[in-house]
Amino acid sequence: MKHTFTMRPTLLLTLLIAVIVIATTAACSSGTDTTTTTTSTKVNSPTANASPSASTVPMTSDASSKDHGGMMHSSPDAANAPYDLQFLDTMSEHHQAAVDMARPAETKAQHTELKTFARKIVEDQEKEIAQMKSWRDNWYQGKPLAMNMEMSGMMDSMKGMDMGKMNATVGNEFDLMFINMMTPHHDGAITMAKEALTKAEHPEIKKLARQIIAAQTREIAQMSKWKSAWSGGK
Repeated sequence: MKHTFTMRPTLLLTLLIAVIVIATTAACSSGTDTTTTTTSTKVNSPTANASPSASTVPMTSDASSKDHGGMMHSSPDAANAPYDLQFLDTMSEHHQAAVDMARPAETKAQHTELKTFARKIVEDQEKEIAQMKSWRDNWYQGKPLAMNMEMSGMMDSMKGMDMGKMNATVGNEFDLMFINMMTPHHDGAITMAKEALTKAEHPEIKKLARQIIAAQTREIAQMSKWKSAWSGGK
């Protein structure tokens, strides 16, 4: 005797809903696992957790300071580049930092003589940057950047430079802060230039080094006099 099994419509509908719920839950679980794995990979990547190297200097700056905001660091493999190329790229970067520092002083400085002084720094150092770039194009065209923070005088002269704080000051306080930042910066350039007198191969670089030493030594002496006169004996 044959028995015919007939599934009720309500039971069939219930089974279909159960299948859909199970499939949806599995898909959501799979998506959650994928997201967790991706996030974990990003957080634990070496780049994300890397700490600054010895050739990295923190430098507070406003957004207009181009590469001087955030961290200044050596170019990859810079120390293995020819010394003259290192000098050209590093001193160009050093000069640009001085230009970025001096530009606000052309208008913000309280003392007229400091405004004139800042304007001359911009003119002289932009001219020297152009000259160094011209030599670089002639001698090392196509070579990668070799800016080396480890060069004598470079790292020390950049420490403590706070463009944001300087630009937030006004009046005599601005003038004194400018002097306090530019003086060690000049000291660093002189140290770099003195080293170039013994290590550079091109006579043009040695001549430029002598000019930097003479000019910035005079400028340091002038800033020292102004600081004494404007600080009220402090």
